[in-house]
Amino acid sequence: MNGIAEKSMMWNLWHGCHKLSAGCKHCYVYRGDAKRDVDSSVVTQTKNFDLPLRKKRNGEFKIPSGTLVYTCFTSDFFVEDADAWRAEAWEMMHQRSDLHFLMITKRIDRFADCLPRDWGDGYENVTICCTVENQACADYRLPIYKSAPIKHKIIICEPLLEKIDLTPYHISEWIEQVVAGGESGYEARPCDFDWVMELRRVCVENNVSFWFKQTGSKFIKDGELYNVKRQFQHSQARKAGINFK
Repeated sequence: MNGIAEKSMMWNLWHGCHKLSAGCKHCYVYRGDAKRDVDSSVVTQTKNFDLPLRKKRNGEFKIPSGTLVYTCFTSDFFVEDADAWRAEAWEMMHQRSDLHFLMITKRIDRFADCLPRDWGDGYENVTICCTVENQACADYRLPIYKSAPIKHKIIICEPLLEKIDLTPYHISEWIEQVVAGGESGYEARPCDFDWVMELRRVCVENNVSFWFKQTGSKFIKDGELYNVKRQFQHSQARKAGINFK
């Protein structure tokens, strides 16, 4: 997940969600929808629902083999409102085993109730990332996440709202990567570089990949608060030079 795959695309098969925890307070989907007078709390199936199975006139799939498909980034794949559609979504992922689907959820506690019958110990072509924006979320979600039968697991600490201690969760045994990032938007809460470096320290000690994705709009370093414009938040994170593979 560190960076962009050679071939990648977005598949938002449904849109809308319900704010669940602290990280949802300034949700980018809600911000964007508000500009278009759209109610983000209404979950609707999109016109791209069957995108992975769509074909060209010559019979080839529109999404080429080997593509990384960012899945359900304007909702949560496990949101309750989508229960009626999820089985068909899983089936599409199963049929397109030549693609890799990556999704991020705050609802890992619903995972066990939302699986297809043939899931087993997970689909090889699916990465399910779990968001933990503060220690309380980490302590609730990570034990569930650790025990869940998922082939590829990534912890997303974004928006990073406070120092998070991952040491109790022995991430070297089951995590492929930890991602950290601040919050964007005018009302963003500050992200402290010391919190980012603490996550990196644990990753290095456990030989787990670490990606500092973005600074966020308000970034604290050496006790000083910086206001970072949106177009520079990713590049400033890269300039820190702290990513670890």
